[in-house]
Amino acid sequence: MQILSPFGPQIAKIQIPLVMVEKLNNYTNEIIEDDKKRKKLEFGNKLVGNVSQEFQIEGDFGFKSGWFEFLAQNVREFIFQVYKKNMKKCTILNSWIVRQFSNEYNPLHTHSGHLSGAGWLKIPSDWGEFYNEIKKGSENPNGCLDLVYGTPMFLNHAIFRTKPKVGDFFIFPHYLMHCVWPFKSNISDDPKINYERRSISFNANVDDQIFNIYG
Repeated sequence: MQILSPFGPQIAKIQIPLVMVEKLNNYTNEIIEDDKKRKKLEFGNKLVGNVSQEFQIEGDFGFKSGWFEFLAQNVREFIFQVYKKNMKKCTILNSWIVRQFSNEYNPLHTHSGHLSGAGWLKIPSDWGEFYNEIKKGSENPNGCLDLVYGTPMFLNHAIFRTKPKVGDFFIFPHYLMHCVWPFKSNISDDPKINYERRSISFNANVDDQIFNIYG
């Protein structure tokens, strides 16, 4: 675990084990193929994303696969590294999959709970270079995750931007604003090309006496 401090709130960067990435992708693919289950787990009406599909992870799978325990362990480690306190409770409120394709995006928003997180299970073969065609030499933000805090000022960038990599996962306080940029993939019939940006997120609560710093 890396503890990052690009601005006020601290952020934890961890790696989802490839075995877990495979479990989560296989689970996602099964839901995609099951119309009844896909409709049952639809989560997009509770989220702000302008994306193709978002669905909630079932509790049974979350526990049996070890995903919820993986999250809880890293939340505990994050709290310990920052506060040097051992948590007594970590409640995973929900976790969900986001399937994003060309021209889709997630606007600036915050989450519920005490802590949240986001990471990647799949990334597109092509992010698109449309932005660079307009502004030569500029950083291409396509598909990036932006974490935003405060206002750009002297010695304060306000935006922490990261390009998705499979397995990368970030944990941050629920109030930290964040957004996902759209990307532009050139569609073809080549089955080897992936056009999906697949991410996974969660919300969790920790001990009230740890969360309430004024307690």
